[in-house]
Amino acid sequence: MTMDSPPLLPKVMDLLLDAVCVVDVEGRFVFISAACERIFGYTPEEMIGRNMIEFVFPDDRERTLAAAATIMDGMPHPHFENRYVHKDGRVVDIMWSASWSESDRLRLAVARDITELKRVEHTRNALYRISEAAHTSENVHALCQHIHRIIDELVPADNFTVALCDETDETLAFPYSTDPQATQLLETDTPIAEVIRSGQAVLINHDALAVDWLGVPLLTERGIMGVLAIQSDSGKRRYTEEDKQLLYFVSTQIASAIQRKQAEAELMHRAHHDVLTDLPNRALFNDRFDVALARAHRDGEQLALLYLDLKDFKYVNDSFGHEVGDQVLREMAHRLLQCVRESDTVGRMGGDEFTVLLTNVLGPEYTGIIADRIRAAIAAPFDIAGQRLTISVSIGVAVYPDQGEDREQLFRQADADMYAVKRQ
Repeated sequence: MTMDSPPLLPKVMDLLLDAVCVVDVEGRFVFISAACERIFGYTPEEMIGRNMIEFVFPDDRERTLAAAATIMDGMPHPHFENRYVHKDGRVVDIMWSASWSESDRLRLAVARDITELKRVEHTRNALYRISEAAHTSENVHALCQHIHRIIDELVPADNFTVALCDETDETLAFPYSTDPQATQLLETDTPIAEVIRSGQAVLINHDALAVDWLGVPLLTERGIMGVLAIQSDSGKRRYTEEDKQLLYFVSTQIASAIQRKQAEAELMHRAHHDVLTDLPNRALFNDRFDVALARAHRDGEQLALLYLDLKDFKYVNDSFGHEVGDQVLREMAHRLLQCVRESDTVGRMGGDEFTVLLTNVLGPEYTGIIADRIRAAIAAPFDIAGQRLTISVSIGVAVYPDQGEDREQLFRQADADMYAVKRQ
């Protein structure tokens, strides 16, 4: 090496893939190797003289300063991990090996970019947790809530929305959203609708507002079932093409998890609802009855059970066929639901027998009012398949606690009352 040759040590450090940094006691960079520009996006000239904490991702600053204090107390830190904000706005994961020179009053550190390794690790962990959530979550909403927490660890998601398509009426349902929205028509000009129409991920960077929106399609073997959309409002972290690819990658697992939970919900619904009318079947009605009885006993409330039997329904089936009879039963269910509150329960026991559970009954006159309302609703003609049919109903009533204190007693009383009405 001649006298005019550059010093060997800085030249060697500039050839390293890892970055070498020297920081003074105040935390300011006094030396930066060339690799820092590849890792952080800034030239050495842009970083020297500035405090290192300015470049650290805000959420990691407190523990970074704590680690620096530990190192300056004479305890080297060989594997400290934190995140820095790249010049282009990306967040990069860094592993540091650092030690302190007391004589020079300088902190020497070597930085290795582990962003891709962390991304792979986090993605693999997220896929496992999403699959696990599909088995443990109670319903689709709880599953989406769990997925929100998982995604937020990968990509900041201040707002998180899952929109599912309803092909029957071309609307969107929102089983989960931190920014509640009304149901939207698919043809409306919204980013979510654009994702569904294109079948592609959409990334929107609002530079002026420092707000980013990212939506990806939820794909199944049958096509697009919906959209997963996230939005970052903090301005601390901008979405990138890498984020779009990451979210697109995990979206397949998310779609599968939601589909699984929907299938479970459908099976559970079929097990507890009448196939023809979609009303609660005997098992679900009895379960709700028992819950209501326990609450009424605890709170000192009254309940009323109405047992309904259609008159001459056999004549309808025999004269016009079972298809017309089925339509009558479906219309019957619809009319009954219009007569009661959401807190009440209408069930089908089988055949032409229906039950109504009225909760928090305020006096015997209320039960009579509902019974009269039901009789009037059923008495209105049924216009089905070109036929105008007139049907009446016999209603038996039993009130808790006056006419029974458990479900069996109340059913017996309502059934007896209903047969007494039929005999009259």
